[in-house]
Amino acid sequence: MFGKIKKVFFTGIFGLLYLSFVAQLVYILGWVMGIENKLFYLAMLSIEWLVLIAARYLSKRSSNNAQYNGFNGRRR
Repeated sequence: MFGKIKKVFFTGIFGLLYLSFVAQLVYILGWVMGIENKLFYLAMLSIEWLVLIAARYLSKRSSNNAQYNGFNGRRR
């Protein structure tokens, strides 16, 4: 039961983060003036994207480890 709630929660949160990323990208490319500002904001957005990917990876990895924790890390 808790696993299903956790899965829906994290899927929703990551979905919102992806939508936020797209909205920020559109804002930067469409409304930020000056190439220096655009490059700076795109660099910040790429760092945010890397953090998002790392969080997604760690979330999936921790759920996988919790699933097989009782078997000393081995599947049966």
